[in-house]
Amino acid sequence: MKDNLKFKKIKLIVIDSFGIGQAKDAALYNDEGADTFGHIFEQFPNFKLPTLYDLGLGELHPSVNYKQKMGYSLKLNESSYSKDTLTGHWEMMGIKTMVSLKTFTDTGFPVDLIRELESLTNHVFIGNKNASGTSIIQELGEEEIRSKGKKLIIYTSEDSVMQICGHELVTGLDELYRCCKIARQLTMREEYKVGRVIARPYIGNDKNTFERTANRRDFTIKPPQETVLDVLKLNGYDVCSIKFLQSHYNCFLSILNILD
Repeated sequence: MKDNLKFKKIKLIVIDSFGIGQAKDAALYNDEGADTFGHIFEQFPNFKLPTLYDLGLGELHPSVNYKQKMGYSLKLNESSYSKDTLTGHWEMMGIKTMVSLKTFTDTGFPVDLIRELESLTNHVFIGNKNASGTSIIQELGEEEIRSKGKKLIIYTSEDSVMQICGHELVTGLDELYRCCKIARQLTMREEYKVGRVIARPYIGNDKNTFERTANRRDFTIKPPQETVLDVLKLNGYDVCSIKFLQSHYNCFLSILNILD
């Protein structure tokens, strides 16, 4: 069967947050006017992506007048009733999300959840709001250092996510990961069930030098059913993932070979 395949290898590349115009349901998520590529092009009209233009990007966006030279291109709209990282990745692999995952964008996480997390981890959690990951470590990172790691930063975003920051030389990676594993267990309850708990380590001496490191780790819920990746592996095909994509799919069979 494999000898008759038209393509011997298929690569899926996801350019995170690189939008080419608002989706049809943008108004439901306060996303009217979203257009990452278009806004970049407005500010930098000489901005060039020749390979992507050749593949069709230049014909998919009205700002660019560029004739496609190879392949096929088209725009797709999500059919899922949700908008976040997991929903989009799952739909690419055959799963339609009918009920949105929990978000705490407007409220932060419930007091009862924070108290239980503090009790189980022996840490005090500060922040607990919708924030940019870089800005919140600038705001609260020095407080974590002064507490010698007793305090940890917790925050959320527009996505169904809980993010916990820890300084690599103060809190330490192992302790940060331990706390995130506990948070993941707690947020498997339906009332708190977020798609991802993310460990966000950082380094630096003060708010002017803080920076996030590559030691991020995602603790993700499993898809509600098998994905295309599972089906391919079950039928004898090699399936490989680079970096965070493995955690986004969290496949039933733990099938992915992880490539750094």
